[in-house]
Amino acid sequence: MRVIIASDHGGLNLRREIASLLEEMNIEYEDIGCDCEDSVDYPDYGIPASERVAKGEFDYGILICGTGIGMSISANKVKGIRCALVHDVFSAKATRQHNDANMIAMGERVIGPGLAREIVSAFLNEDYEGGRHANRVGKITAYEEH
Repeated sequence: MRVIIASDHGGLNLRREIASLLEEMNIEYEDIGCDCEDSVDYPDYGIPASERVAKGEFDYGILICGTGIGMSISANKVKGIRCALVHDVFSAKATRQHNDANMIAMGERVIGPGLAREIVSAFLNEDYEGGRHANRVGKITAYEEH
């Protein structure tokens, strides 16, 4: 499994916490920043990370900003990305199982590091169920194609 992580200035500390978790889980990852507390634009980090997941360079992506909203919107503009904004463990599991999400976004100003670690662990440890969900995900993919 390969994971890419990125944040803007508002998600810097939580992204470092997630990097530490990925190391503990022995998951290969790439951290593409940002590495400053100065204000930066979340699309400058979220879109390149999403493009790399869409190209198949990474299996999953984790994006963090102040609320997670800007990152999730940016990510979902990239064809082939299904990024869920998650701030609870149930949603993290469900978006893998039912939506075949390949990215999640979280907000550092919304949740703390302990919950973020639980969310990432849940997301990365779930499998897509397919079945009745495959038709729904297929409709999203088909829409992207036109």
